[in-house]
Amino acid sequence: MIESLLIANRGEIARRIIRTAKRLGIRSIAVHSEADAGLPFVVEADEAVCIGPANPAQSYRNADAILAAATSTGAQAIHPGYGFLSENADFARTVDAKGLIWVGPGADAISAMGDKINARNLMASAGVPVAPGSEDPAESVEAAIEAAASIGYPVMVKAAAGGGGMGMAVAAGETGLRGEYDKVRAFAERMFGDGSVLIERYFPRVRHVEVQILGLADGRVIALSERECSVQRRNQKLVEEAPSPAVGPELRERFLAAAVKAGEAVGYRNAGTVECLLDPATGEFFFLEMNTRLQVEHPITELIHGTDLVEQQLRIASGLEPNFDVTRPTSGHAIELRINAEDPKRFLPGPGKVTTWVEPTGEGVRVDSGYGPGTTVTPFYDSLLAKLIVYGTDRDDAIAKARSAVAGFEIAGPKNNVPFFAELLDNDEFLSGAYDTGIVARMR
Repeated sequence: MIESLLIANRGEIARRIIRTAKRLGIRSIAVHSEADAGLPFVVEADEAVCIGPANPAQSYRNADAILAAATSTGAQAIHPGYGFLSENADFARTVDAKGLIWVGPGADAISAMGDKINARNLMASAGVPVAPGSEDPAESVEAAIEAAASIGYPVMVKAAAGGGGMGMAVAAGETGLRGEYDKVRAFAERMFGDGSVLIERYFPRVRHVEVQILGLADGRVIALSERECSVQRRNQKLVEEAPSPAVGPELRERFLAAAVKAGEAVGYRNAGTVECLLDPATGEFFFLEMNTRLQVEHPITELIHGTDLVEQQLRIASGLEPNFDVTRPTSGHAIELRINAEDPKRFLPGPGKVTTWVEPTGEGVRVDSGYGPGTTVTPFYDSLLAKLIVYGTDRDDAIAKARSAVAGFEIAGPKNNVPFFAELLDNDEFLSGAYDTGIVARMR
């Protein structure tokens, strides 16, 4: 097993990884920006190194500074968490070249899945269902219009190198496509350094369902179970639950089989997620993208499988087999609510100093947090404050526990979206389980 681990991330995910490292007796090393010096993950690590100012480009995305910290502290391995450099193939290659262990998939798999056009073409050749779309980048607005004409409107205009719901727009017709194409291309060039644009069929009523996979040390790829991620704002997730209320046994088998094919197509190792769009009217699903890292929502899979996915990541990276029964059926129901520093109506960021922070407790309640009393939420990073996770015997029990936990979560200082979750957990559409990605817009 790995003996020393540098966590190239911050906030709740750094704290989460440190917790597992401590339980396993692994020395944990945190890197942090100047702005994050007072956060819990810095204090809880066995060692901490400041790697630069608040700007992520000068700290958490600064590969040279992170590698220098790994060398100076004698780290054996690097866990990238999610975001920042977690899906940067060049960084993964450099970590390997330095003789360090990369806790994640190989650089080739990251590269293959990092471009949405390449990824969808690779998945199609592997027999994974993909939505109708362009096989090559639309190099001009005229090419985009030609592609849309063969696909059929409405279409999604997507940054090929994008992720996390960024760089996406919907066009209902040619006029809209002309405007959105230029916007998406400019955004993609600015944010990702790659202006390639994909045109894909847009489904107005669709569910977002994903499958957790593990590429094991012996070369096998296994699929654990699916997660429902359809409660979104601006194409970014707010709530996830597992199992999905829209997926029955037959559909689940098809989802898991497709996810295994996707992993095998790129020789996947370590933890990853195959994201799909599900048409609830027909039961058809289509590959959306593969996230070559640990997902924010991994805790709900942990709870229904009774395992620690970070531990499994470390075992795989160490060349070890899983230490849980990968064939054991899931049990119970889990829900995750993303507590963000944003107002609960328009979801606009609201940083500030935390004056009150009281986390809910109780059976089946888990909080993975990045902040606490007296800490400051700065405007430099993602707005995620904490993840409120509940586990129940079934969906109704989990929802009841979520209601109680939301009522008991007290935060003052920064704006936060806790009141939104109280509203959602009493929403008839959500309670029915028959919701789709438009649920938040309909609530607003």
